[in-house]
Amino acid sequence: MKQTLLLALALALLASAVLAAQPPERRPGAPMDPTPPTTIGQPGDVAPSAVRPPQDFVPVNTLQQPEQLPAAPLLIGAYAFVWVALVVYIWSLWRRMTKIERELADLQRRLQAR
Repeated sequence: MKQTLLLALALALLASAVLAAQPPERRPGAPMDPTPPTTIGQPGDVAPSAVRPPQDFVPVNTLQQPEQLPAAPLLIGAYAFVWVALVVYIWSLWRRMTKIERELADLQRRLQAR
């Protein structure tokens, strides 16, 4: 009973970690990044007040900020890994303790039989 419950808990945690690590779905037509790339400071700009709307294609070397990895999937993945490792460790301890309890019960039966 305990083993089944622990296994179900481990599977539930693993499933929730996998589902949480998946990126959110985008709605059709929604922009990938809510902040459009700016063209301020590029050659040919007169003043910040005269900002042109961004074109369809903006070369990477003209962007103001460097490319960055999204932090949320990495953070969720790290938390999922820690939780899975913790559950596996607790399960391992539980299995070893069950084995020790069986050995102690066997030893007590042997001592009482003498």
